[in-house]
Amino acid sequence: MGQAGMAEAAVRYLRSMKTPPVVALPRPELRCVGEDERAPVDRAEFRRVLGSFATGVTVVTAPAADVEGTTGVTPGPAGFACQSFSSLSLDPPLVAFMVGRTSTTWPRIARAGVFCVNVLGASQGELCRAFAVSGADKFAGVEYDAAPASGSPRLAGTLAWIDCTIHAVHTGGDHLIVVGRVNALGAADGDEPPLLFRKGRFL
Repeated sequence: MGQAGMAEAAVRYLRSMKTPPVVALPRPELRCVGEDERAPVDRAEFRRVLGSFATGVTVVTAPAADVEGTTGVTPGPAGFACQSFSSLSLDPPLVAFMVGRTSTTWPRIARAGVFCVNVLGASQGELCRAFAVSGADKFAGVEYDAAPASGSPRLAGTLAWIDCTIHAVHTGGDHLIVVGRVNALGAADGDEPPLLFRKGRFL
């Protein structure tokens, strides 16, 4: 029996029960915090405490894409350093990363519709710093090839790469939550540990 058949069977069973129907709870009232209301936590304290959690470091890249409003101009590939990356689902294979809503790189990734997550090794701190700057040619002197499914830059010497299509984008405060469907992936054979970031510095 497929998923649709199981769902139909469940509905028939519930309808046969001599119990009152399930009533949905009312939706909670949602509102923004007013300007005269104190934020629940101090921003500096929030960053200090959350900074205690060590994260892996990745570089999210995307191939060059035509820019709206330009003719015959194709910029280079896009990329940015990203700590907020996570696996999300096994079936279907999904991953997620978070990006600031003011990011100037994100619109280029969104326009491409695809991306590659490059998982950095412990020796790649300088590579991370190169992709953390704004307004520079981040790919200058960086060795890479094309990821097999999307053509996104696959950086040389990384621990792993995950080649994705953008599956969904959700809002999350001052960030966007980008969900990607994995089309191809791979990992290096070596034993180098991952690059970790905690309390404002690499570990």
